[in-house]
Amino acid sequence: MANLTAKIAERKPEEQALHDERGSTTWAALDGRVNRLIHAFRDRGLQQGDTIAVMSGNRRESFELTLAYMHAGWIGVPVNWHWTAEELAYVLADSGAKALVVEDQFLPVAIEATASNSDCSLRVVIGSEIGETDPSASGTFLSYEAMLESSSSEEPTDQCTGGPMFYTSGTTGFPKGVKSALTKVGQDIGMWELIAGSFAGMLGAPVDGITLLEGPAYHSAQWVFSVFPLIGSASTLVMRHRFDAAETLALIDAHQITTVHLVPTQFIRLLKLPDDVRASFSGTSLQAVFHGAAPCSPSVKRDMLSWWGPVVSEYYGGTEGGFLSLISGDEWLAKPGSLGRPLPIVDIKVFDDDGNECGAGLAGQIWFKSVMGNDFEYHNAPEKTAAAHTTEGYGTLGDIGYFDADGFLFMSDRKIDMIISGGVNIYPAEIEGVLVTHPAVADAAVFGVPDDEFGEQVKAAIQVVDGHEADTALEADLIDLVRTKLAGYKAPRSIDFHPQLPRTPTGKLLKRKLRDPYWESAGRSI
Repeated sequence: MANLTAKIAERKPEEQALHDERGSTTWAALDGRVNRLIHAFRDRGLQQGDTIAVMSGNRRESFELTLAYMHAGWIGVPVNWHWTAEELAYVLADSGAKALVVEDQFLPVAIEATASNSDCSLRVVIGSEIGETDPSASGTFLSYEAMLESSSSEEPTDQCTGGPMFYTSGTTGFPKGVKSALTKVGQDIGMWELIAGSFAGMLGAPVDGITLLEGPAYHSAQWVFSVFPLIGSASTLVMRHRFDAAETLALIDAHQITTVHLVPTQFIRLLKLPDDVRASFSGTSLQAVFHGAAPCSPSVKRDMLSWWGPVVSEYYGGTEGGFLSLISGDEWLAKPGSLGRPLPIVDIKVFDDDGNECGAGLAGQIWFKSVMGNDFEYHNAPEKTAAAHTTEGYGTLGDIGYFDADGFLFMSDRKIDMIISGGVNIYPAEIEGVLVTHPAVADAAVFGVPDDEFGEQVKAAIQVVDGHEADTALEADLIDLVRTKLAGYKAPRSIDFHPQLPRTPTGKLLKRKLRDPYWESAGRSI
C-alpha cells in the first residue's frame, strides 16, 4: 500500500477520499490507484529524481498523480492550464520533464508544445477513451485509464519523498521553477506525514474533516490547502474545476465542508449573491476558512467576518517561503489590515535599503528565514536565487511592510511590479515583451490599476511609432496579440496611448508616474 494513504484506507476503506463533478473515489480505491500509477510510470522508465508535468483541471486523477510522485521520489510540476503551447513548451524544457500527463480538454496545447521535445517522451492523456491519440501529431499519448489497468496493484517498493516544483511568473521572461522544502526528493516518506500533519494541526484543519477546493491546484496555496488536509488529517477532498459562488454555498452545506481556502475575488462574488441565496446558507459546518494570495479590501473582510464569523483567517506567504504569518478573524478586528504575527517556524525581519533592521512602524522590505533550515531556490536561475537572499540567508518576496509595536505585520506595497488579479500573480515584463514586438509599438509599460472585483486589472501604456494611428483598432489588435502569445488572463483589459513614456536619462522607465494616478482615489496602494 502507498504509505501515506494505507493507514487511512485501512481505517475507513469505503469512505470518500476524493469527490469531483464526475464522481467519488474511496480511500481503498485511491490507495490501489496510486500503487498502479507508481508501477505504471516506473515500468515506463521513470526513475527517482525525474520530473513529471501535470496539466489538468481540478479532478480526482490530478490528486492521484500528486500522491504518486510524492511516494515515488519524482518532482511534480503542476501546470497552469491557461498556458499557451509556447509557455508549456518552455516549462517542459526548463524543468527537464520526462513525462507529461494532460487532461483531454488541454490536449491540443500539449500536442503542439511537445512537437519538438523528444526528452518528454512519456505522454499520457486523462479522459480519453481510446488507447492513444494521433501518433503522427507529436508522438503517442497513452490513455491514463488503460495504463492503470495494465499495471500492478501491489505495494511499491522503495517509497521515498518526491514533491512539487511550482512555476511562478518571473519579473523577466518566462516563469521560473521554485524548489522549496516541499520539493525534496529521496527522504523517508514519514517526512510527508510529519509536515502535513503539523500544518493541518497548526491551522486547525479537523481530523476526518471535509475540505473544499475552489481554486486551481497548480497554485501553491491551493495545492497545500488540499493535499495537506488530505494526508495530514484524513480529510475528504471535494473539488470543482470552476468557481461558482452560489454553487460554493450549496456545496458547503451539502457536503458539510469544514475547511476551505478562498481568495478575495471569491469573497466579493459571494457577497454579491442575491439576498435570498445568502439567507438560505447555513455554513455551520465551517471550522477553518483561509484567505490569502492577494490584498483584501477591509470592507470586504469585515462583511465576510460579519457573515461567516471568526472562522475566517488570513495568511501571508508565497511559493518561495510558504506560509509566513497568520491572523485570526478576531485578531484582525483588533488589528485591521494586519497580516498577523510570524508563524513559530519563521523568522521575519524588515530591512531598509541599507540593510538596517527597521523599528516598529518603519516600512522596509520584508525578509524571512526558516528556523528549521529550509530554503528555496529558483530552478536553473542561480543569479535570481542570489538576488532574493541576503548574505545571512534571509529570502524575500519583494514586499514592503512594517511591524507595529505589538509585533503584528502589515504590508504597504510591493517592491517589484507584480500585479495580483483575482489571486493570480501577473508580471508585466513578459507582457511588455510581447507588446513591443508589434510594428506600431515604440515603447510599452504594463502595470496594475484598481479593480473592485479582482483587486487589480492589467493596464498597458503604449507609445506609438510615428506614422501609426493610436486608435481603438490598434488597442484591440494589441490585446489580441497578447492573447495569442500568453495566457488570456495576462492580456491588458485596456490600453492608454501616450506621446512618450516617462523615462530617466539613463532609460529607466518611471512606471509609478503612469500607475499612481489610478490609485490616488482608491484608498489603497496595492
